[in-house]
Amino acid sequence: MSTAVSVAGWVTAGLAAAIVVGVRRAYGDRMEAVARACHELRGPLTAARLGLVPGSGQQAPSAGRLRAIDTELGRAALALDDLAGAGGGSSRWRCERVEVAALVVDCAEAWQAAAAAAGATLRVGWSGEEAVVWGERLRLAQALGNLIANAVEHGRGPVDVDGAVRDGRVRVTISDHGPGLPATVAELRRRARRGRGTRGRGLAITAEVAELHGGRLACAPAETGARLVLELPVATEASGSAS
Repeated sequence: MSTAVSVAGWVTAGLAAAIVVGVRRAYGDRMEAVARACHELRGPLTAARLGLVPGSGQQAPSAGRLRAIDTELGRAALALDDLAGAGGGSSRWRCERVEVAALVVDCAEAWQAAAAAAGATLRVGWSGEEAVVWGERLRLAQALGNLIANAVEHGRGPVDVDGAVRDGRVRVTISDHGPGLPATVAELRRRARRGRGTRGRGLAITAEVAELHGGRLACAPAETGARLVLELPVATEASGSAS
């Protein structure tokens, strides 16, 4: 009898421990979802707020600036959708043909005011043919916006956003002249997943978006500062029909 009671006690203790671990894990996942949403809300809202302030000699934001701000506000709405999805709701996903050069211009334009406030210059360039990729425009704006925001916030001097197409891949390179990344992209992603540090969270989100679109986020060699490259496959009719 005492043996049966002892076994039952151990089983009960084991079940209780498993429940505690599950609750802690669920709580940790929920808190990480909230932290990600806060991160993804803060950036777009900051860019929108600063972008709506008329510049020197400018009566009102230009049409391009307003279009860029609309994209940033769409990113903010997407963050709320993702948070709802983490709580059991559904996050939208819409696959479409996205003109990357135009999206790069919009994302950079949205952050021009924030760059000026930080004492940085944001420069945009595109080499060669324009490119189209299959994916969700707001997700891709999320990825590009995080890279630009990271460079504006942590870099110094000019921030360069350059795009090109090579070997069937779109490459968007964001370079700054700051102190560089404190760790590799892979390590920063691991820290973000563990809820340690905030800088890696935006890079982790960008890397996830890139992978969802069949691409990748990589760190390229640079003499000074950080140089991050977002790679995406160029759209083809086959890839569009497969999606």
